[in-house]
Amino acid sequence: MALHKGSGKRDERKVSVNPFFGEANPVSGMTEAPPTHRLPDTPLPPTTAYQLVHDELMLDGNARLNLATFVTTWMEPQAGVLMAECADKNMIDKDEYPRTAELERRCVAMLAELWNAPDPSSVIGCSTTGSSEACMLAGLALKRRWSKKNADRYPGARPNLVMGVNVQVCWDKFCDFWEVEARTVPMEGDRFHLSPREAAALCDENTIGVVGVLGSTFDGSYEPIAELCAELDALQERTGLDVPVHVDGASGAMIAPFLDPDLEWDFRLPRVASINTSGHKYGLVYPGVGWALWRDAEALPEELVFRVNYLGGDMPTFALNFSRPGAQVVAQYYMFLRLGREGYRAVQQSTRDVARHLADRVEALGDFRLLTRGDQLPVFAFTTADHITSYDVFDVSRRMREHGWLVPAYTFPPDREDLSVLRVVCRNGFSHDLADLFLADLARELPGLRRQERPSTRDKGAATGFHH
Repeated sequence: MALHKGSGKRDERKVSVNPFFGEANPVSGMTEAPPTHRLPDTPLPPTTAYQLVHDELMLDGNARLNLATFVTTWMEPQAGVLMAECADKNMIDKDEYPRTAELERRCVAMLAELWNAPDPSSVIGCSTTGSSEACMLAGLALKRRWSKKNADRYPGARPNLVMGVNVQVCWDKFCDFWEVEARTVPMEGDRFHLSPREAAALCDENTIGVVGVLGSTFDGSYEPIAELCAELDALQERTGLDVPVHVDGASGAMIAPFLDPDLEWDFRLPRVASINTSGHKYGLVYPGVGWALWRDAEALPEELVFRVNYLGGDMPTFALNFSRPGAQVVAQYYMFLRLGREGYRAVQQSTRDVARHLADRVEALGDFRLLTRGDQLPVFAFTTADHITSYDVFDVSRRMREHGWLVPAYTFPPDREDLSVLRVVCRNGFSHDLADLFLADLARELPGLRRQERPSTRDKGAATGFHH
């Protein structure tokens, strides 16, 4: 979550109260206007408080038109009802809410089977608040396994984690918070993610693991997990180093099983020790829920697991936080029941079809060059064509915002900081019709953009609120 500072100097600005907010008598609604940065002295009627908050939130962007986010922005009304019914249930209270705990256990079992665990009954897993927490837990397990094997050298030796420079920022946080050296494989040319050979070359006796990303947030491409494992197999044969792989499948782990079933990236690869995903992305659940699964008990050291009393028995837990609502876990189970394999396949295929259709149409406009085409994650990235000099991707992003579309424009990380792109994330609910409306708005802006003398962007870092 973002960190916020206080208002600096005392802010005495008031929130305006419309007389019509009074339920029966408009005059009764003319209460003292509440302050914005301190608690009001007296209560407000619930309808007044609701309307004040509701009106301010109207200035937020329309989530359905947000093509920057991977997060689910539409669910069926029945799912919303279930979530409302479970909003007051605390997930950590396993003995008070045993059925919610049971639904969590079933979801883990379903994911273990979906991700081709050799023995689903031996898989250990848990729900989290999202992929960021799941990645933190996976990283902790990798570090603890390494430190146990190297007890004679640790803490003198500093552990490291190998990953592509394109990883989600949560991995940088993990390395910073838990004092692990981040060893990153840079981008090169038209390779926008990790190179298996370069990743293996960065490994040594202090490497706790390698992170492979199934679906890069920068361009939607899958990293070659099988090739990565093969390189690490060869490394072990040469040196004896046994380096585990964690698959950050925040998005792709809920796409590949349905649309790319023959792609080997999961527990079919013996070197894959753990996998995470975001239930609130292509798991099709509102935020925030994630999942982390480990191949077996060896992959998750026992001392990291805390145990709580559960119906007079023992319930192991592994989490960074404590209290959180059970609503999202219940919604995930609802989605698994509601769709099943065929339903998920249909939804994800439809989303990929929209992405590929829209990417082809954007390319046909002639002003843009595609980096990816939406044929892995239903996500594609594009930049301006070489002959376009009058505007840049940041100009396009600003113009599309005027139509309500939130399209991120950003520069790539080292060593491709010269490359600035736009990225479109297609999600369930972003239909062919909406895609065509997006394309029409984009085409409508091109004549004006072409008439510019030069790009209007001065500070690319401040040109967009999207930085990953």
